[in-house]
Amino acid sequence: MGEKDITEKTLEAYNDVFADIINVLLFNGKQVVKENELEAAVVRYHYKADKGKLHEMERDAAKYWKNSNIRIACFGYENQTMPDTDAPLRGMGYDGSEYRRQMLADYEEITGKDGTKKISRRRKPRYPVITLFLYFGYKKHWDKPRTLYGCLDIPEELKPYVNDYKINLFEIAYLTEKQVSLFKSDFRIVADYFVQMRKNNCYVAKPETIKHVHELLELMAVLTDDRRFVDVCNIMGKEAVNMCEVLDQIENRGIEKGIGIGMDIIIRLSNILVSAGRIDDLKRAETDRPFLEELIQELLPEER
Repeated sequence: MGEKDITEKTLEAYNDVFADIINVLLFNGKQVVKENELEAAVVRYHYKADKGKLHEMERDAAKYWKNSNIRIACFGYENQTMPDTDAPLRGMGYDGSEYRRQMLADYEEITGKDGTKKISRRRKPRYPVITLFLYFGYKKHWDKPRTLYGCLDIPEELKPYVNDYKINLFEIAYLTEKQVSLFKSDFRIVADYFVQMRKNNCYVAKPETIKHVHELLELMAVLTDDRRFVDVCNIMGKEAVNMCEVLDQIENRGIEKGIGIGMDIIIRLSNILVSAGRIDDLKRAETDRPFLEELIQELLPEER
């Protein structure tokens, strides 16, 4: 996705949201995974490359699913706004790193009565690792490989010896309205936004309350590449609101910014657009405040 750690705790890191996504996408809304059965998992993995230099991989969100003290599975999410050719390779890396952690957990340092230390090994139960790729693109379907075979140029004689690997890909904008209705957490608002954008190229908010206000708005800012969600996030409190109020605030902020644009800037921008033959853009900017801001950012960035 290109941007991580936008908050100390992202929307998907909340147990209610995390469990909700799992239950809808994997179990068709059946409440299989309970939020009180989840605990934070490792999201950063280190590996060595380039002559021993330490590198880092990072998931967007990960949780252990536990029954009492027994780990049943490890779930991880990857948010995608664009199709990625190497997604299967990344997925293998995340899953492989977590399986390696399970093996290393068998070893622990024991201190004897005489103070000497030794390494003890006791094989602990293994559990499955499941990575979900959440694709938020709404203008086109995912058109990149979904399996390892699709990423590699494999000679036919080698194929029987190369294990394939497939990603668990979910195209959020292409969920049905029934599937969206199954979400019980704030993720329903996110999913509904992208489904509406795919179908209608516009979004009409519903008056349902947002529980994790800042986290939802900051995630929306990253997924839509629209900084106005961040601007609103910074001025709204943490009290419960709905997306109708959020969009009203965005519109009001846009009007305030528009009023603050000097006439000299408007004239200079108009001259640039006319000289470039962008008459349609000039006409659109007369009534579209966000588009006007985009044009100023593009053609007169020193003014913003």
